[in-house]
Amino acid sequence: MDASEHTAAEPAQRSVRALAGRAARQRDGLLTLSGIVVLMWLVEAVNSLDSGGLDGDGIRARNLSRFWGILTSPFIHASFQHLLDNTIPLVFLGVIIALHGARRLLLITGFIILVGGLGTWLIAPAHTSTIGASGVVYGYAAYLMARGFFDRKIWELAVGMLVALVWGAALIASIVPHTGISWQDHLFGALAGVIVAWRLSRSDHRRRPVVAA
Repeated sequence: MDASEHTAAEPAQRSVRALAGRAARQRDGLLTLSGIVVLMWLVEAVNSLDSGGLDGDGIRARNLSRFWGILTSPFIHASFQHLLDNTIPLVFLGVIIALHGARRLLLITGFIILVGGLGTWLIAPAHTSTIGASGVVYGYAAYLMARGFFDRKIWELAVGMLVALVWGAALIASIVPHTGISWQDHLFGALAGVIVAWRLSRSDHRRRPVVAA
């Protein structure tokens, strides 16, 4: 192969490597999301066998000795129906995020759990245990809607509009106080989603190469 043939083959090789890398990231992201969902179902199976013994291990507002409940809360549910109601939108929204890779999925999920959980811990009613993944669900929804707004990319704007059409009304309704429903978890989960969308958008813009004409 002479120099000209070698040079012509390089773009094709780079394209193949890029596609392979993207496929690997998407696979890892989907496997990670699957692991999160499986963990939630395993925890609920244990909780069910223990007659709801884990229900008290959620977010205990302003209780320093139970601060760790911020981390366990999203994985504990009051019943299998409660878990199913959260699993369906979690998977739908999570798949869109997971297609960008496991690292991004874990970063977004961890940020929503920590920041959303902290907000709930600060203002939720005392002597209650907030459990369930709905804060993460609304965090995912808010992230996808906000990401399109911050990035101004056609694809991400389309995704954001679709999410807004499907979950926008539910998101607004969820922050209205209801008996037995943690509007605090929904509100701060959504706020965390917007914040992480803004931060990642800024970070991605800084990493993009600048090409001078």
